Amino acid sequence: MGQLQLLSKYHYKMLLVATEVYRQQLWMYENKEQSIQDRIVSLTQPHIRPIVRGKAGKSVEFGAKLSASCRNGYVFLDRISWDNFNESVDLKTQVEEFKRFTGVDPESIHVDRIYRTRDNRAWCKERGIRMSGPPLGRPPTNISKSTKKQAQLDERIRNSIEGKFGEAKRRFSLGRVMAKLSNTAQTTIAITFLVMNLSALLRQAFWLFCVYFRTNSFFQVFCLY
Repeated sequence: MGQLQLLSKYHYKMLLVATEVYRQQLWMYENKEQSIQDRIVSLTQPHIRPIVRGKAGKSVEFGAKLSASCRNGYVFLDRISWDNFNESVDLKTQVEEFKRFTGVDPESIHVDRIYRTRDNRAWCKERGIRMSGPPLGRPPTNISKSTKKQAQLDERIRNSIEGKFGEAKRRFSLGRVMAKLSNTAQTTIAITFLVMNLSALLRQAFWLFCVYFRTNSFFQVFCLY
């Protein structure tokens, strides 16, 4: 019989993971089930879980699930999890974090449909926060132009966070995280958003510099003439 002490740290870990995979598969076979909690789908990355998204072409995705908020063009990473979770439960925590950072509650929040639960709506109404999106119930037959304009503005603002995720994947390699360990992968994701925010800050600083330089040039020309 082989001795476990002869195994390297890597091979001993792989043995433990393989043993757990066997236990999960045996349980699903004996109980005639198609799924099990904390199912392992990768021997080298046992922390990764399948996340059902229901998107066209990608019904299931693998990787970390993020909960983030966007304020003034900067993205704040509020939660990273390898397990599937409902993002709507993070709304209260995100609003409270905004108040801790700024000292006041936001006037309005612009969220996806999954955040517009009855509990979140009641909580925002109690604090005097306007939530974007149509109210619950049957949609009204007559919608005023101001309401339509406000809905379009809210949707335009909400799309900023979607654009930030697209920017992170296209320009900052968020869709190609190569780290294998859970903590190193989370660090890579956090650094990606940090670099993206620094890039946004650099663009703002460059824009202010251009405005300042252009204003001074006009002032010098005006004095010269």
